[in-house]
Amino acid sequence: MDTVNTKIWIHAILTTKGFRHFITHAVQSRLENFIHDKLLELGCPTRIIQGMPEHVHILFLQNPSRSIAEIIKKVKSTSSFFINENHLSPQKFYWQPGYGAYGVSESQVQKAYEYISNQPEHHEREKFIAEYQHLLQLHGLLAAD
Repeated sequence: MDTVNTKIWIHAILTTKGFRHFITHAVQSRLENFIHDKLLELGCPTRIIQGMPEHVHILFLQNPSRSIAEIIKKVKSTSSFFINENHLSPQKFYWQPGYGAYGVSESQVQKAYEYISNQPEHHEREKFIAEYQHLLQLHGLLAAD
């Protein structure tokens, strides 16, 4: 068997430096479109991107010839350059150095899609840092309290 068959869904979360509210409504759709186009250029079709004031959720298919670190690094560097070059933020825009990226099984893609699409309503009930800690716990990356 010489063919490579992969289908790896990734739920990635990028956060702004210091969790500052850099992603305004004016920036959100342009940033989401930019990330979508950049991921497509990297061979990573997206299912959904949802920006919030201090973070972005992305559900995409990983290109098997690229590492997650390479994909995320490219998305973060080019999108921050795009925002700053186009003066979309009144302050210099930065992403946090780290990120979250979790594999999503095919049977859970719709559930992940719905979770990401409901971010605005979700964050009326739960602050981002609590959400992020919960996701870390769910994926065994942070011990439960």
